[in-house]
Amino acid sequence: MEEWADFFVAPDDESAAAVQGFSPRRAFEAVPVGIHDPSDAVVEWESLFTGDSPQELMRTGEPQILTEITNDGCYVFVISARLQALLATEDPPRLEEVACEWSRLRQADGELVEEGEAVSHLAELASLARTATGQGARLYCSVR
Repeated sequence: MEEWADFFVAPDDESAAAVQGFSPRRAFEAVPVGIHDPSDAVVEWESLFTGDSPQELMRTGEPQILTEITNDGCYVFVISARLQALLATEDPPRLEEVACEWSRLRQADGELVEEGEAVSHLAELASLARTATGQGARLYCSVR
């Protein structure tokens, strides 16, 4: 699979924005995104955790794009503080429930996101969120 995006931990927006167009893996702890659109995924996950509609979350500016999107589609965004906190603190059964619901949503839209893959991915992202929170840092995503 082509590696085209990563979720990663950075101490601040400036440091995160500096990786635009590059993999953050050499400088920061990271988790590959996988095959899904990460900006849509973070909105869907937050919606599934909170019950807020994806449309309302997008109207409020989620996800917050930190860098201008270049002609080749590279950009960096920050995961909302609320989603980071939810990922960092939810218990494994709730994470699994959200991951399975998200998998069903993606499959209904014709994407092949298996439940096991979704559960594993959200567990990795939750671990990264705990790391970020423990460091007083934030979760970001670099799309390149």
